[in-house]
Amino acid sequence: MSKIWLITGASSGLGREMAAQLLARGDRVVATARRLDALDDLARQHGENLTVLTMDVTDVVGTRRAMEEAFAEAGRIDVVVSNAAYGLFGAGEELTDEQIEHQIATNLTGSIQVIRAALPHLRSQGGGRIIQISSEGGQIAYPNFSLYHATKWGIEGFIESVAQEVAPFGIDFIIAEPGPTGTSFAANLVRPEPMAVYEDTPAGAVRRAVDSGDFEIKGDAVHTVAAMISAADDKAPALRLTLGSIAYESISKALAGRLETVRSQRDIALSADRDG
Repeated sequence: MSKIWLITGASSGLGREMAAQLLARGDRVVATARRLDALDDLARQHGENLTVLTMDVTDVVGTRRAMEEAFAEAGRIDVVVSNAAYGLFGAGEELTDEQIEHQIATNLTGSIQVIRAALPHLRSQGGGRIIQISSEGGQIAYPNFSLYHATKWGIEGFIESVAQEVAPFGIDFIIAEPGPTGTSFAANLVRPEPMAVYEDTPAGAVRRAVDSGDFEIKGDAVHTVAAMISAADDKAPALRLTLGSIAYESISKALAGRLETVRSQRDIALSADRDG
């Protein structure tokens, strides 16, 4: 049975690939982008199965307006995909205030507001599913991506809570956590002016690896999106979906290390309780 999907940030990367795969299998897609002409080729191919709306997730009022329009146009939306995001690439000290504010406004606040705008509609129709495109960077961290990680860890925490709040309404979530994947993400990184003092630090090493092409990328965009769609088709998918061998290894290692640390602190933890 075909579904109706809403995908934010659908003009490029995983969002566009998802729109293309869904349309190819006969589903209907409401795609949002900052420029309407960004999806003209898909519109020519798929006609009325694709609706393109303007949405800038940093514009809260505009996001709500576009969500209203999307549900009014489609009648029902089965899956909302919160995908719009980008990477800010620099040591924490190097970043400008404006870059920090825009990264948070897009990746974190923007994703929160997309979800908030969708919830009343999903409730009124009796349920639905939200996919948040996060990253292995919502569970682990690389040097030089501090603000990007802050937004991804932040949105995952938001969803952990909201998922419990809206489960009684038949609304559930998938947090997709791909590792490094072959998209335009790296080419579109926003970079501050580098500081020489970080050249011989882990931040500088990651910068050189990205610039030289030595930063390992194993994820395939087509396979990654296919796995997300497959999970969304499941009756009861897991909250988190790890995608790619790099993500699997890095997240497994990070979680095992955290658990070991917590367990080693058991006596200290219990000592902080009230007496008796």
